[in-house]
Amino acid sequence: MDLEDIYVNVKNDDMKDITGPRTQNHSQDGGKDGKCRGRRCLVLMTVCLGLICVLLLVFITLQHITITAERDLLKSYKNTAEEFNHTIISLQDKNTDLMTEKDQLKNSFSSLNQKKMELETELRKLYERGKDRFFISSELKSWSESRQYCRDHGGDLVIINTEEKQKFISSLVKEIVWIGLSDIVNEGKMKWVDNSPLKQG
Repeated sequence: MDLEDIYVNVKNDDMKDITGPRTQNHSQDGGKDGKCRGRRCLVLMTVCLGLICVLLLVFITLQHITITAERDLLKSYKNTAEEFNHTIISLQDKNTDLMTEKDQLKNSFSSLNQKKMELETELRKLYERGKDRFFISSELKSWSESRQYCRDHGGDLVIINTEEKQKFISSLVKEIVWIGLSDIVNEGKMKWVDNSPLKQG
C-alpha cells in the first residue's frame, strides 16, 4: 500500500466518520421536524374541532332561543286569538240583547204613538166642543162665590150642553161641584149662565 492508498482510506474513514454522524443528525433533525409538523397539525386540528364545536354550540343555542321565542310568540298569538273569540262571542250576545231591546222599544214606541194619536183625537174633540178649558178649584164656596171667582179669572161656571161634555166633566170630578145652571133669576126655571134654557134633565 502506498501513501496514496492510505490517504484515500483515511479520507474515506474520515468521511464516514464525518458523514455518518452528519447523516444521523440530519435524519434526526428531519424526524424532529416531522414530529413538530405532526404536533402542529394535531394542535391545529384540535383548535379547528374546538372552534367547530363552539360554533355548533352557538348555533344550537341560537336555534333553541329562536324556537323558544317562536313557541312563546305562538302561545301569545293563540291566547290573543282566544281572547278575540271570547270578545266576539260576548259582543254577539250583547248585539242579540240589543236587538231584542230594540224590538221591545220599537213595540213600545208604536204603542205610545198609538196612544198619542188617541189623545190627539180626544184633544181635537175637546176643541170641537167649544174649545173649553176647565179649572176645578179645591176651595169650598157657594154657587155665587164660585161664579164670581170664575168671572174674576176670565171664565164662568161650566155649561153642559152635550152628553159627551157631561161624560167628560164626570170623568174629571170625583166630588160635588158647581156647574153653570141655576134658577136664581126665575125660581123653578133652570137656566145656564149664558141664559140658555135647560133642554134636558
